[in-house]
Amino acid sequence: MSTKPDTSSDTSSLVQVRDLSVHFALRGGSLARLFGRDTGTIKAVDGVNLELRPGEVVGLVGESGSGKSTLGRALLGLVPATQGSIHLRDQNVAELSRRRLREIRQVVQMVFQDPNAALNPSMQVEEAVGDALRVHGVRSTTERRTRVVEALERVGLSPVEHFLNKYPRDLSGGQKQRVVLARAIVLDPELLVADEPVSMLDMSVRAKILQLMLDLKNELGLTYVYITHDLATAKYFCDRIAIMYLGRVVEIGPAEEIFDHPRHPYTKALLAAIPEPDPDKMVPRDLPRGEIPDAAAPPLGCAFHPRCPEAVSGCGWESRDLRALVEQHWMRAGTAYDEEQDVIGDLDHLDTPATTATLGRGGSDRVRAVLDRIRAEDPHEPLWSGVTSIQPDGSGVTVRFQEADSPALRQAGGVDVACVLYPDSSSSPA
Repeated sequence: MSTKPDTSSDTSSLVQVRDLSVHFALRGGSLARLFGRDTGTIKAVDGVNLELRPGEVVGLVGESGSGKSTLGRALLGLVPATQGSIHLRDQNVAELSRRRLREIRQVVQMVFQDPNAALNPSMQVEEAVGDALRVHGVRSTTERRTRVVEALERVGLSPVEHFLNKYPRDLSGGQKQRVVLARAIVLDPELLVADEPVSMLDMSVRAKILQLMLDLKNELGLTYVYITHDLATAKYFCDRIAIMYLGRVVEIGPAEEIFDHPRHPYTKALLAAIPEPDPDKMVPRDLPRGEIPDAAAPPLGCAFHPRCPEAVSGCGWESRDLRALVEQHWMRAGTAYDEEQDVIGDLDHLDTPATTATLGRGGSDRVRAVLDRIRAEDPHEPLWSGVTSIQPDGSGVTVRFQEADSPALRQAGGVDVACVLYPDSSSSPA
């Protein structure tokens, strides 16, 4: 296995991702499919721009369901792009045939999260690591063994003779992940996509595996896409960090800048959730309210606005937000619930995303009085800042919200952030 030259100072791009979207159609019932009815789409990745330079470690960070693993798999062509491009050097991965994708995987390899699932339990270590060489045309048994031995030595499995004939069941978790790393580097790739490579390991092993990956980066000139929900390891391992939420990059910049001066409210929330090991040190936890929205029907405007503690009028308030607010009020209303529910009526129609919401069946004045009571409970509720008018409409009222688009990335200090709190209209590619 060759040792590649240092490419950390190379400013040319290894990978350029432009306007990438990966959507998955929801599978409805048999009748829906028979009549061709639309059953919805999950926008796992939605308009992502990203650039990787040789020798760089870029972290994709976010909660489960943010799209980071799908983005990583798209880089290898494991999931098809719905639109956009992924240029690896001068080739668009999104347009390659299956045969050409196999050739690309000599340049891009993946390290999966669970080494137990990544390794075939019926293959010995030598066969598991060398199988990639066989698939890619290395027919000589002697050459395959030589390269397998070199790869295992690089990942710290020595003496190699002790491991060649072992099965995965004979190895510890850390040793299995070292075998997975050996299999990934045996083809001399340029880019490794590491999908939560240490999350399945004991705490005592994680730092050793991360240090090994950094050593491999320096020795072999590797570039990494590091996928994780753990900001602590991202700070240790990454040069740049991209924060993802519901399929979009909401903030990207140098790791040090992200940690020292977070801009996006979601980034601040992730940092606030990092555990504090000192039991005597009290850390304020201003965590987001609610849960992650449905990826099949994301919020209008900024996807984070229903949970955002810093939301303002232009964030994209809508009918579903009003329903959530009314229902939260009713949870506290006690005996007043029955009377108010008769006035407001059914709320199911508010589940269709819209910037207008019609409420009520008990007369516009009575409906308006209920809304006034809800507002008086918390005058600082940010939803009210997005309301442009409340007008009588038959036996109820129509509430109108300020329309807003999903904010694009724009420069703010040393990072790019997608947030209306940073109104710079000039957007720049990541």
